[in-house]
Amino acid sequence: MSEVSLQHIEKVYPHSGKKKSNLKVTDEGVLAVQDFNLDIRDREFIVLVGPSGCGKSTTLRMVAGLEEITRGELYIDGKLVNDVEPKDRDIAMVFQSYALYPHMTVRGNMEFPLKLRKMPKDEIERRVNQAAEILGITEYLDRKPKALSGGQRQRVAIGRAIVREPKVLLMDEPLSNLDAKLRNQMRAEIIKLRQRINTTFIYVTHDQTEAMTLGDRIVIMKDGVIQQIGTPQEVFDHPANLFVAGFIGVPQMNFYDAELVLDKDGTYAVMMNGIRVVPTDEKQERLRKAGVGPQAIILGVRPEHIMLLEHGEPGLQGKVEVTEMMGSAVHLHVDAYGRDSIIIAQTSGMEGVRHVPMESGTPISFTFGGNVVHLFSKGDDHNLEF
Repeated sequence: MSEVSLQHIEKVYPHSGKKKSNLKVTDEGVLAVQDFNLDIRDREFIVLVGPSGCGKSTTLRMVAGLEEITRGELYIDGKLVNDVEPKDRDIAMVFQSYALYPHMTVRGNMEFPLKLRKMPKDEIERRVNQAAEILGITEYLDRKPKALSGGQRQRVAIGRAIVREPKVLLMDEPLSNLDAKLRNQMRAEIIKLRQRINTTFIYVTHDQTEAMTLGDRIVIMKDGVIQQIGTPQEVFDHPANLFVAGFIGVPQMNFYDAELVLDKDGTYAVMMNGIRVVPTDEKQERLRKAGVGPQAIILGVRPEHIMLLEHGEPGLQGKVEVTEMMGSAVHLHVDAYGRDSIIIAQTSGMEGVRHVPMESGTPISFTFGGNVVHLFSKGDDHNLEF
């Protein structure tokens, strides 16, 4: 079993004299992580994601024992480990910088943590060969790190961690030093790896694409506070607040000022510049259950959910500013009601492109359905449906 439980975890750093972020500051110091609560199941892949300085790496380092926990309790398999040394927690960590010993071969790097444990030679050899086979680096075992590419070095760093057969494998932005193509390849390798080894993963990244493709669940953080925990699909379909809605999804969600009105028959509708959109029955029910009243709101719509209308059809109005050809789709950057909006227009070859307004300054009309709207409070940014 490899269960991890973080209960009311907090990290306070002493005052530095300069406030460089939106982190909460108290008389005690700067709160880098606030009241962090998370139960991680055996063999689950958890991703902590958020912008730089949000507290995700600090949280990971507290799990590793590299940072002292100011308040709260950390349990691994039911055992309180706040005061347990990192080497005694049965965890392994993969860093962004690889942290390989340059004077050792790949085999030497992977053997090193096992030799420290005074493990028998035959067991060391078995574990190293097995990890090298899983990661596809057997042919590099006798090379030095300087003879390897970035992706190969990262595999060695992962191999050095998994030979220990840890209960928990911690990964701190392991792909951020790789180019885009290698990142895509390594994401696939990590997915294959978690299917082959019996351990729990806690993975930190600022890249929401990594979070969406790797995580069983995602923990989205901002300014040291958890914003939402859920599966990739849950946080994409039902963002808890404006920050999550804008952070998850590429390109990011479009936001507009709108009015939520309530008809005499109890039906909710969204009014925006004379256009009326009625949310689905499912959304209506959630709004009623939450007791939401008529109010000014922030309306969110993802770029892929906006539909272009034929010239002259009534709809929302905008003006094309920039177009980006992406192959199977065109990304239109549109000035709509004083906000920069992105509309994704699907194409099927050049014939489809001809029907998309490409020229800068071209006026367009667009709309969207009631099934794809997200309604946020103007007061505290929370999703009004939840």
